[in-house]
Amino acid sequence: MNLENKKVAILATHGFEKSELFEPYNALKEEGATVDIISYHEGEIKSWDGDNWGESIQVDKLIKDVKAEDYHTLVLPGGVANPDSMRTNEDALTFIKDFFKLSKPVAAICHAPWLLISAGVIENRKVTSYKSIKDDVINAGAEWVDEPVVVDEGLTTSRNPDDLPQFISKVIEELKEGKHEGQVVNA
Repeated sequence: MNLENKKVAILATHGFEKSELFEPYNALKEEGATVDIISYHEGEIKSWDGDNWGESIQVDKLIKDVKAEDYHTLVLPGGVANPDSMRTNEDALTFIKDFFKLSKPVAAICHAPWLLISAGVIENRKVTSYKSIKDDVINAGAEWVDEPVVVDEGLTTSRNPDDLPQFISKVIEELKEGKHEGQVVNA
């Protein structure tokens, strides 16, 4: 089954980890999915690559103009600046929460679980993340584990760019599976 009838939203802003956006983006497009880069910035957003700014990518749609109903899956790349900035945007948090309300798959890597915390959707979930936000995840009521990829009822999480092969594989698998009844907002 290819993904030609599937629409994927990648939510990001300046400072996203380059590999954590571009690798899933390219893999999903290769599988035939339509992938939209969504942000609250118009034009291009710039990645973080190692110790400096990296490649930019064109924003397809603004967060204020999209709805979770229009997509099958949401991907949240990490980096430090990207999720830290994005989690203060109410439209972004509502967009994330709506995927859970609709029981649709969501994938978050590295520091992106900060967005899940701020959206109020991580409590009572088994997840992983970048090790430096482990305490944040636990304090938000989730069970944190140190594994390359964790799937909990349609929520896929990974630790860092080294986990991208497993992360991308699970994102594609969850997208093919579709809605998960256990993927709900706990609050």
